[in-house]
Amino acid sequence: MSMSPRPSLSRRGLLAAGGAVGVGALLAACGSEKASGPAGSEGKGGPWSFTDDRKKKVSLKTVPQRIVAFTGTAAALHDFGIDDQIVGVFGPTKLKNGKPDPQAGDLDISKVTIIGNAYGQFNVEKYAGLAPDLLVTNMYEPDALWFVPEESKDKITKLAKSVAITSSRTPMVKIIERYAELAESLGADLKAKKVTDAKARFEKAAERLRKAAKSNPVKVLACSGSPDLFYASNPGINADLMYFKSLGVDLIVPDKLDKGGYFESLSWENADKYKADVLLLDNRTATLQPKDLAAKPAWAKLPAVKADQIAPWSSEPRFSYAGAAPLVEGLAKAIEDAKKVN
Repeated sequence: MSMSPRPSLSRRGLLAAGGAVGVGALLAACGSEKASGPAGSEGKGGPWSFTDDRKKKVSLKTVPQRIVAFTGTAAALHDFGIDDQIVGVFGPTKLKNGKPDPQAGDLDISKVTIIGNAYGQFNVEKYAGLAPDLLVTNMYEPDALWFVPEESKDKITKLAKSVAITSSRTPMVKIIERYAELAESLGADLKAKKVTDAKARFEKAAERLRKAAKSNPVKVLACSGSPDLFYASNPGINADLMYFKSLGVDLIVPDKLDKGGYFESLSWENADKYKADVLLLDNRTATLQPKDLAAKPAWAKLPAVKADQIAPWSSEPRFSYAGAAPLVEGLAKAIEDAKKVN
């Protein structure tokens, strides 16, 4: 269950023709208890273990040296200093123009193998060919590995151990701390200047947002647009919105949530149900942006749109201080600059 809608994304065929046979052979070759890199690779750091947010203790003989991760997860680990160990990614990584997807953050996407670039895409043969030690991803619903397709999950999880970090129902700052713990276990130096500078920037941004929310208490709606529906998101479950709310941001709470609790689906005729001064608009590549929405009369009539009080919302935040600081700063500026329009 996504924490917000993916209207234009559908599940796709996973394996190329004949792929299932190849995967079976690779599974047999790799074995279900694979714990280290390819033959001849030298393990580092002795035994390694980490208890993830499924409460599963994942143990390997050495610190993982070949990590495959969801793109946003890989980007967060990169921010903490894990770089060369990340050999593959899955999830939105490369845009049609060849540039990195925003979720890739500062990850050098030319250095990693992309084993799936959209929801439902995960090339199991490519994954097996990377001889992974560890798979790392987010978890928006209990035990559901984000962007790991359900129909091939069993094949995928037999190829390497997996770590899942919860990504909802917990304030963003707590999730960032968990990513820091994971990165440190993998060999990152949390005292490195890059990391401490990013944390200082994040803390400064949080204080700025707290002050902005107090001095200019405008109403904010986190939302997402698709051709047929307007989605109002729930700050009681989305990690970043939970955190913003804890800093005093007056985020509107939808009163008729869809199953799963992440948002309320509204027809465009009812897009004005909630009286918002500022719209935090989902900026993922799969959702409609202001230029796409301009032709919709219901969008154009919204007071926040008329006042040009729309701020981009990274609804799948990068759970690192470096990834989150700009998001907090952006919302702080939007609130500082906003006026009441309802």
